[in-house]
Amino acid sequence: MSRIGKTPIEIPQGVTVKVENNVVTVKGPKGELSQTFNPDLTVKVEDGHVVLTRPSDDREHRAQHGLYRALIHNMVVGVSTGYRKEMELVGVGYRAAATGQVLELSLGFSHAIYIKLPPEVKVEAKSERNKNPLIILESDDKQLLGQVCAKIRSLRKPEPYKGKGIKFVGEVIRRKSGKSASAK
Repeated sequence: MSRIGKTPIEIPQGVTVKVENNVVTVKGPKGELSQTFNPDLTVKVEDGHVVLTRPSDDREHRAQHGLYRALIHNMVVGVSTGYRKEMELVGVGYRAAATGQVLELSLGFSHAIYIKLPPEVKVEAKSERNKNPLIILESDDKQLLGQVCAKIRSLRKPEPYKGKGIKFVGEVIRRKSGKSASAK
């Protein structure tokens, strides 16, 4: 039995979960999210918990049991508390500025990069003296937030020699020594 799939999802105060025609809709103080699920699985809302059950122990049913439980749990957490990611720009002259839903990045290229973010993602750019610039992204949709972060990071991934690039706050970059450090 899937350990993730069989654990019930607790519904916090102020969050409502509705199941209709293979679609789970979760409403909360931070927003509303919906997700379709496999019609083979059954999703029930009973006494403050969401419970998923599968019809058989087939490999596909076992995999989807855990997957949809995790997706629904992420939706419940998203609409109740939300998700937040912080990214750090490491490098001389790297800058970030946010105006509305447009993020302007200066990453050492000959031109600035403008990224239009989806309306579900809130962005904030901070730059303090003698500290690396920060990009703070918040959303109720964990999947969308991860995609946006991956897109921003792909513009200038952290490199192992000097450590320059866009990285998550707290992420450890494995550093390499250059060719001058090799022993003869």
